Amino acid sequence: MKISTKGRYALRMMLDLAQHQSDGYVALRDIAQRQNISKKYLEQIVPVLNKSDILRTNRGFQGGYRLAKSPDQYTVGEILRLTEGNLAPVACLEHEPIECERSGECPTLPVWQGLYRVICEYLDGITLQDILDQQKELLAGNYVI
Repeated sequence: MKISTKGRYALRMMLDLAQHQSDGYVALRDIAQRQNISKKYLEQIVPVLNKSDILRTNRGFQGGYRLAKSPDQYTVGEILRLTEGNLAPVACLEHEPIECERSGECPTLPVWQGLYRVICEYLDGITLQDILDQQKELLAGNYVI
């Protein structure tokens, strides 16, 4: 499994919105500038995130985007599933129940199921708030006299 640019940028966008939550609605151009991501690319990601109601949108002069919930209610797994689709490491695990005709006798299926479980547990166990808190800790120890 390889996370695409779309998934990585969506996560960065969501983190940016979490960091600037107190600023109200944030313009896409501001996110693009801070994250060094093309505004055009973010414009392609926004509809995917908007479909799932994880963003609030405001049009007009003071328009922009903001999180619909608090940062501790968004997991990395949730964001990546929206942008990447299924996080399964192999195609045979992309559907439930497993549609592969060999699944009943496949000796490697338990290996892939275990990997998939670990991937999901890990990514679903990290929230945007966790990442923000970790970043604060790293920056707190990085001071110069």
